[in-house]
Amino acid sequence: MLVEKTIVGPVQTNCYILSADKNSQDVIVVDPGDNAKEIKQKVGDRKIQAVLLTHGHFDHTGALYAFEGLPIYIHKNDEPMLSDNSLSAGCLIDDNKYRPKATNYYKEGDVLHIAGLNITVLETPGHTMGSVCLMCDRQILTGDTLFDGDYGRVDLPGGSMEQMKTSLKRLFKLAGYKAWPGHGASTII
Repeated sequence: MLVEKTIVGPVQTNCYILSADKNSQDVIVVDPGDNAKEIKQKVGDRKIQAVLLTHGHFDHTGALYAFEGLPIYIHKNDEPMLSDNSLSAGCLIDDNKYRPKATNYYKEGDVLHIAGLNITVLETPGHTMGSVCLMCDRQILTGDTLFDGDYGRVDLPGGSMEQMKTSLKRLFKLAGYKAWPGHGASTII
């Protein structure tokens, strides 16, 4: 899996573009938090096959409107965040952007066969009730569950320290995997 990162929005969210290899014309966009034009410029002439969301917070979904009409995946527990800015924490910065409804819901153990990739979904609640990590080829997109040397906050709606501890213990079993977090630098678990 080839991972391209672009940093978007006021809280420096990592948006990822995934492809099978450097020659692939099919891509997946993960967590389009803001700056839709910049994301689309990075994609270029390639074809976006789907948009995957690690969770529903405003800073990971702010440019979702630009991808309406494409398959949009989210965990069912976070789906209400797409239409309620008090749940998505968007109310903290007066974010009232339109977000289209998800077209698909994923859950633990689902394997997505998109753009030549086989992506396994891990449910990792704690940051939100529906936080997921997306795993492929000994690489994992951790959203706001795991950062380089830190973990996601649990004090926003749907957060739980107990669930976060359980999710982190689970991720720590993936020693050697390259982790691509929702903010900051990549790391090795």
